[in-house]
Amino acid sequence: MTTVTDESGTVAPVNGGRARERPEDEFEALAAPYRPEILALCYRMLGSIHDAEDLVQETYLRGWRSYDRFEGRASLRTWLYRIATNACLTALEHRARRPLPTGIGAPSSEPEGDLSAVPPEILWLQPLPDSLLAVDASAADPASVVAARAGLRLALVAALQWLPPRQRAVLILRDVLAWRTAEVAQLLGLTDTAVNSLLRRARTRLADVAPDADDVCEPSQAEQREILDRWAKAFVDADIDALMELLTEDAIWEMPPQPMWFQGAEMMRRLLSFRLRQFGRYQRMIPTSANGQPAFAVYRVAADAQAGTLSAGSLQVITFRGNRIAKVSAFRTPSLVGLAGLPLEIEA
Repeated sequence: MTTVTDESGTVAPVNGGRARERPEDEFEALAAPYRPEILALCYRMLGSIHDAEDLVQETYLRGWRSYDRFEGRASLRTWLYRIATNACLTALEHRARRPLPTGIGAPSSEPEGDLSAVPPEILWLQPLPDSLLAVDASAADPASVVAARAGLRLALVAALQWLPPRQRAVLILRDVLAWRTAEVAQLLGLTDTAVNSLLRRARTRLADVAPDADDVCEPSQAEQREILDRWAKAFVDADIDALMELLTEDAIWEMPPQPMWFQGAEMMRRLLSFRLRQFGRYQRMIPTSANGQPAFAVYRVAADAQAGTLSAGSLQVITFRGNRIAKVSAFRTPSLVGLAGLPLEIEA
């Protein structure tokens, strides 16, 4: 029997020593429904939507080039996961983990200080707009939709970045996507014993760095909508008292790419008072979602904006605890608003 090494690095047999011929468009048609969950996998591994999209492109290019040698011994979905996971593991050999500000130091005590510092050497964790996981319900099966949406909360993805790459892959496949041990072992070319060992170490490490990373109690949808509406109005109106009523006593505010972060009622009041009153009121908050969490695109009058135009300033990702807001991750990168499918400029 003749064998070939496909683009995923897997040695596969070829019937009769010849590659099978298939229509060029067959791979795209069959693989397209899995793209959102492959994107979610790469994002969980890398913590960057831009890097994840690059790795998805690489995965599909490798798959397309190797499809004539695909034997079907595993499902196409499993084959794509193998290619994507191996591509991510290779990429992570040369990349540092992506943190959030809350993951690299103590909270700051000077909310009135210079908040413009951006350390160029740090690559921050990015949010994943839910719009990028939109799937064609008629083309994707329910398992694909669930896999794309599961285990994407910002705290969990941030915690995953603390794990070594192979532990990260095992934990995602086993605990987030609920693959069986034997399936993970086959995908990664490991024994069942090795997979279980990696999983134990990953769970222990995750419990150490973020014991509550994915343990979130949220209000009902109706309650959440009412709280978010109140939050948006108070933020636009610079109503500090109203904002404080919606925050937990130990609430956290972070705003990558700035490295500082703030915690507690006193710091929240000082920070919000300084920012909203010093820099003027924000003019519009458009609701959206990212990482399966409520979010807002925040628009304001920019110094270089045309008259009557508001520019995107940040993407706020909201974390609830009960019926209060426990954390605001305000990503001050306007392009993320565009990735969420919203305009970078709107009419005032």
